[in-house]
Amino acid sequence: MAKLKYKRILLKLSGEVFKGELPSGIDGKSLMGFATEIKKLQKAGVQVGVVIGGGNIWRYRDNKHLTLDRVTSDTIGMLATVMNALALQAALRELKAEVIAVSNLPCEKALENYTPDSARKYMDEGKIVIFAGGTGHPFFTTDSAAALMAMEMYCDALFKATKVSFVYDKDPMKFKDAKKYTKLSYQEVIEKNLGVMDLTCASLCKEVKMPMLVFNINEKSSLEKAVKGLQIGTIIN
Repeated sequence: MAKLKYKRILLKLSGEVFKGELPSGIDGKSLMGFATEIKKLQKAGVQVGVVIGGGNIWRYRDNKHLTLDRVTSDTIGMLATVMNALALQAALRELKAEVIAVSNLPCEKALENYTPDSARKYMDEGKIVIFAGGTGHPFFTTDSAAALMAMEMYCDALFKATKVSFVYDKDPMKFKDAKKYTKLSYQEVIEKNLGVMDLTCASLCKEVKMPMLVFNINEKSSLEKAVKGLQIGTIIN
């Protein structure tokens, strides 16, 4: 792999990408594909942290018809991220990668509890660290968790892997005239209320000047191109 621009990254993977073409759940082919690409980064010397969403299993907004309070629904969502983290950890171990999954939501029989010091130590050692459980609190998205983990791990950049290639002013799947952005500031994200991330995430990244790259994880070699700093996706700073 050519010279790296980013040597320590936090990769945010939405739960949606794990389901592949399935209506919900985890698609094995997609799972192993992501694991293979992440393993390549580790082999190239990139220190990698991964925050996983749970939208392929449970999402609050998709279950508003149920008589569940927000705290309960968000807790179910955090448990969904634990399930995804266990699956990704198993896939990476199948590839003989050095990996450990930790959780902000205590699940001691499944994952080690997250502490900043131990997680930083694992990343310093070259282990892939998977962060589950969101922030450990309801009302916060996994985007906010990704911003926090990127800050606490002293990462060079936050990579937000999605199913679309750029940030748009509206949903490109629904509107053919959607405008794409290749560069944005966090202030523009906030002022234009762009749906690429929640405002808490944008505010946190803006405060610490954490660059974020938004790109399509399904495009060939997208992760490799991203760490090299090649032209891909939308850069936000």
